[in-house]
Amino acid sequence: MDQSNRYARLDLNEADLIAGGRHVLVAYVMRPKAGYGYLETAAHFAAESSTGTNVEVSTTDDFTRGVDALVYEIDPEKELMKIAYPVDLFDRNITDGRAMICSFLTLAIGNNQGMGDVEYAKMHDFYVPPDYLRLFDGPSTTIADMWRVLGRPHVDGGFIVGTIIKPKLGLRPQPFADACYDFWLGGDFIKNDEPQGNQTFAPMKETIRLVSDAMKRAQDKTGQAKLFSANITADDPFEMIARGEFILETFGENADHVAFLVDGYVTGPAAITTARRRFPRQYLHYHRAGHGAVTSPQSMRGYTAFVLSKMARLQGASGIHTGTMGFGKMEGEAADKLMAYMITDDVAEGPYFRQEWHGMKPTTPIISGGMNALRMPGFFANLGHSNLVMTAGGGSFGHIDGPAAGATSLRQAEQCWKQGADPVEFAKDHKEFARAFESFPQDADKLYPGWREALRINSAA
Repeated sequence: MDQSNRYARLDLNEADLIAGGRHVLVAYVMRPKAGYGYLETAAHFAAESSTGTNVEVSTTDDFTRGVDALVYEIDPEKELMKIAYPVDLFDRNITDGRAMICSFLTLAIGNNQGMGDVEYAKMHDFYVPPDYLRLFDGPSTTIADMWRVLGRPHVDGGFIVGTIIKPKLGLRPQPFADACYDFWLGGDFIKNDEPQGNQTFAPMKETIRLVSDAMKRAQDKTGQAKLFSANITADDPFEMIARGEFILETFGENADHVAFLVDGYVTGPAAITTARRRFPRQYLHYHRAGHGAVTSPQSMRGYTAFVLSKMARLQGASGIHTGTMGFGKMEGEAADKLMAYMITDDVAEGPYFRQEWHGMKPTTPIISGGMNALRMPGFFANLGHSNLVMTAGGGSFGHIDGPAAGATSLRQAEQCWKQGADPVEFAKDHKEFARAFESFPQDADKLYPGWREALRINSAA
């Protein structure tokens, strides 16, 4: 059934829709299956995403038609489809009238993903108008709160040197805590990785007590504050709350040194909102494990990593993993820096829409996945700043002189970039950074050919 006469309005102007402030705009890359027209399929997609179905129904009235989702732009050659969703379509809390990401996803990424006339459809960007934007929680804490704990300026406080304890599974409580202590002698931040929780060989209550003690000892030894991101992920919100309350009680006077990590993709918006609202003073660390199932460029359905990050800011994530932008081991490219700008800036350009955040607090890019000191000068040069958290597991624990030296090498890599120095020349006067060349020779050979000869004197020493 061709529904384009109702669910398509190609005469609508995007600038007018934005000025009107009553629609969420969504851009998809969509291909119809063979034998189906583009506009016909797009209209069916909009119908299925809002008020329609595949037959005429007797319950439709004039008001219902007023909240139809409308296709307002198509470019079949580029497979581009844009749909305007009236904000009134989206569900609101009965407790406080706030908006929900789950409702947005239910409509914009819902039954339309399984329609028989759609070969594929993937969301690449969306725009939220001001009056609807204010109904989302947004972050309550930011990287500035961690900078304050670390004794840094709350503006441009710089690079937070972090790691992931390796191996991420298999360590008993004491070896895990010992690894934390060893890293904290040189670094700032430890991520309790996404699979780590309450395994039988590492009970959370025993592990957390030992980590809290390790933090105290590391702070006493170095005279510097340390940070720990504790994984509270669970299926049950009450289990998450119980984990969070136990962790805060155990860390005691160091409670503001603790972030809460939640696996936001696999547990969904309810888990993120539970953490955001129940523990508003803790830095909310959104881990996105599993997202590649829909966000990978190989997947033609679902949504992109850019869309995931933008939704995370709306939900209230203080920080979210944004990949390594092609400089680490994970999928990505240099242009992914647009994702980082979108979640940190107050006004940012997306692939299709310019988003104004109207003062909503920023979400920190958290960089993880195969990073080490040698890759970082290029990464920072591409991004243009170093106000972020990096969790380099192998880059710390794979350093030839151990995790504290690995952490120092990461810090020195930022210094190298800030000074605009040649990394090989910089290494001659910075031992830990120099030793990173020996620790990661394959990267060194690729990025800095001739380093062996240039650093021969330092290597001999």
